[in-house]
Amino acid sequence: MKKARIALVIGIFCISIFPILVKLNLTPGVISAFYRMLFSLVLLLPYVLISKQFKIPDLKAGLLAVFCGIVFGSDVAVWNVAIQESTATQASLLTNLSPVWVGVLSLFFIKDKPRTNFWIGTVIAVFGMMMLVGFTVFKNLDFDLAFSFGVLSGVLYAFYMLISKEVLKTMNVISFMTLSLLASSIHLGIVSYAINEPFTGFTNAGWLVLVIQAVICQLLAWFLISYATQHMRATRVSVSLLGQGILASLLAWMFIDETISLQMVLGGFILLFGIRVTFIEKQIFKIKKAT
Repeated sequence: MKKARIALVIGIFCISIFPILVKLNLTPGVISAFYRMLFSLVLLLPYVLISKQFKIPDLKAGLLAVFCGIVFGSDVAVWNVAIQESTATQASLLTNLSPVWVGVLSLFFIKDKPRTNFWIGTVIAVFGMMMLVGFTVFKNLDFDLAFSFGVLSGVLYAFYMLISKEVLKTMNVISFMTLSLLASSIHLGIVSYAINEPFTGFTNAGWLVLVIQAVICQLLAWFLISYATQHMRATRVSVSLLGQGILASLLAWMFIDETISLQMVLGGFILLFGIRVTFIEKQIFKIKKAT
């Protein structure tokens, strides 16, 4: 469990730089998601072939892994658009409401139901996230494309978390990532072509950003997060991922001049406390049992 938590922390740090890279607007949103997946697949394949860790799954697990790739690729694409059309912080708020969707969906689709501490921690963490961004901003959100895609990103990610949790019970991480990335690449390539987004013509900085997204934000981050998902509750992982909002906001302040205030700092601490609440149930149980 300790290794899984360390992997989760590092993975969160890796994905926190993603909104900043996207906000640079060096490439269109959907094609950016396509190259993130494609480059990750190209970089992963040599390791897969050399290590021989890829195991052919049964039909059901294989199809679910492919479906996970399509869902996750769609999630990244709509999140890219939400970031580019609004702010890195606002888009992070909306997509990181995914723990709420994970909790609700798990009531209907998985046996591992959320426990009381999950709901308490989620409420605290979401309140902290709202405070981090600012209640006025949250209150005045319009139902425009950026808002809709931000919410849709959170819903898609919730589905991805729940499905991938089940798939990873019967499939190793490398096999899952290979099939998922292959499906994402094909899916996003077709979508990019259909909406006429350019596949070439980017600046050197644009190509560099795409490579960084693939190596750090996709391969490294999601290998670590998939490992954590395999060894931890999907609900806990999803709430912990809210922590990226703090880092993303800090990086946005440092590099793209998005403002940060005392309220945002306090909201960040509340968010972290909410995440912590989701991890204390066993300790409380042991105290009660001892008494």
